[in-house]
Amino acid sequence: MNDDKTPAPIIIIKKKGGHGGHHGGAWKVAYADFVTAMMALFIVLWLLSSSEQVKKAVGGYFQDPTGNGKLMGSNMSGSGTGVSVAVDDMEKLKEKLEEAMKAMPQFEQFKKNVQIIVTGEGLRVEMLESEKGMFFESGRPNPSEQGRELLAKLSEELGKLPNKLLIEGHTDSKPYASGGYSNWELSADRANSARRMMMESGVRADQVGQVRGFADQQLRKPDDPENPSNRRISVLVQYQPQAHPAAGEGEAKKPEGHSPEKPAEKPAEKSHH
Repeated sequence: MNDDKTPAPIIIIKKKGGHGGHHGGAWKVAYADFVTAMMALFIVLWLLSSSEQVKKAVGGYFQDPTGNGKLMGSNMSGSGTGVSVAVDDMEKLKEKLEEAMKAMPQFEQFKKNVQIIVTGEGLRVEMLESEKGMFFESGRPNPSEQGRELLAKLSEELGKLPNKLLIEGHTDSKPYASGGYSNWELSADRANSARRMMMESGVRADQVGQVRGFADQQLRKPDDPENPSNRRISVLVQYQPQAHPAAGEGEAKKPEGHSPEKPAEKPAEKSHH
């Protein structure tokens, strides 16, 4: 009988409202992709509206990324100036050098050992050694007969240019056998020997800006440090700096009567001095 007077239990139902749970950071990834795509779009638009010099310099960097484009003191030549200088159509110079080498009697023997590449720093000509020694006597800084002929041919063409030259020597990682004389000396001596040979064959004395020896610090094939192609001589033809107008050149074209520093009534007095 007491059961009829017992109050019914109160049931409270709580509903979770809101956003349907935690979404994670997926939106951040999508946003980052969007920003990256926009940045790429702006770079493409900038390149399309840039001058031909900038396009060639950027293209040269992607052909040879180790040139580091416009970075000063790059790890390949030490003084590249990238897009801050004018491009004197290095592609045409490359074609001209290739044609000159094809005319050489021994071209077929060394054509795979010479590479000419347009980079962000200029035109790089690399003479890659073979196992037995292609352009230099094995273990010595003296150019071989074939090396002399190639350097002479390059000098004939490069000596006609106003561009500065950088000459670099590189070796592989094999230690030099003689005590007291290492790959450092060998790379520097070979570069300097190439400089002397080129100056005897047409390159001007003031045209060579630097001669450098890198030993095995900049291997062409880092995964194969003793590969013969790591032993090489590099000649870099730098871009020619832009010519700036001389001070006062603009004023010379202005009519005398319009110059605020000279009274219009005294032009005759100036002509007597």
